[in-house]
Amino acid sequence: MKIDPYKHEERYHNWKEKIKEGIPGLSKANSQVVLRYINDMENGINISSKNVKGSRSYIRLNTLREKMAFFCKKFKELYKIDDITKISEAQVLKFFSDMNKGIIKKKDGGSYQSTAYFVKTFKAFWHWHQKVNRKNGDEIPDITIDLDSRADKPKWVYLTEEQVKELCDKAKYEYKVLIMFLFDSGIRSPTELINVKVSDFYNECKELQIRDEISKTFGRRIKLMLCSELVNDYIKSNKLRKDDYVFPLKPFSVNKYLKRLAERIFGEEKSPAGQKYSELTMYDFRHISCCYWLPIYKSEIALKYRFGWKKSDKIHYYSEFLGMKD
Repeated sequence: MKIDPYKHEERYHNWKEKIKEGIPGLSKANSQVVLRYINDMENGINISSKNVKGSRSYIRLNTLREKMAFFCKKFKELYKIDDITKISEAQVLKFFSDMNKGIIKKKDGGSYQSTAYFVKTFKAFWHWHQKVNRKNGDEIPDITIDLDSRADKPKWVYLTEEQVKELCDKAKYEYKVLIMFLFDSGIRSPTELINVKVSDFYNECKELQIRDEISKTFGRRIKLMLCSELVNDYIKSNKLRKDDYVFPLKPFSVNKYLKRLAERIFGEEKSPAGQKYSELTMYDFRHISCCYWLPIYKSEIALKYRFGWKKSDKIHYYSEFLGMKD
């Protein structure tokens, strides 16, 4: 069984139970089209030819339902449109332009930091709408062609190898093991991390099997070069059995501890990747690990395999970050 730390599956099924008579707050037309879209994405139907085939994850489904409800309500509020499929190209362009400029604000009055993900979500919906109608012999124009879906470079906490070791030296024992494991493996956290069992380690914890069923992309078996002794001792000292989870943690609590520790050691300054040291999270160690292993690996294919990447774009991003543009 795969542990779902944020209960995405449970939240999705609870939502489906509540909207059998329609989605609250949406017009009948909007409710029907959104429900059909979400249902198709759940079952992998009418997926764009440019995208990966198959059903979407519960994380993605929850995001889609929330964003689609947001679009429907905003288009109704701003343009008096009760059917999202009737939005015009001019209205769509103005909407996302106003979001980007800070004219359209969040509920708390703040501005949206980036509209890229919103744009990508709407484009995906519209391309689905086009495909569904094409099957019925109707051609729907693509009103999303001129939308800019380029995302700003993400901000995260960058630590050098020396800083990671300094963090470990001043961390509690269980966090020392966790930090070195995250740094060494580059595993996705918390989704992959929290599902690692003792049985996933081989050769006295010198190798780790990230099972296919717990991975976002694909399963892989990687070598652990920095943390094997620590992890091996940790498993033995805690008398963990073969089917026990090694890191049964609460993401919020762990991130809270990491932030406090990083602030105490490195202060409130911004790291070279743009985020303050005091905002350090578990996922930042995936970025940090990428930066550590990138100059060491000589093969792009091998690096992609270690981190569970299907494309090379992330390698190019980290290469540029490290000053390896040539």
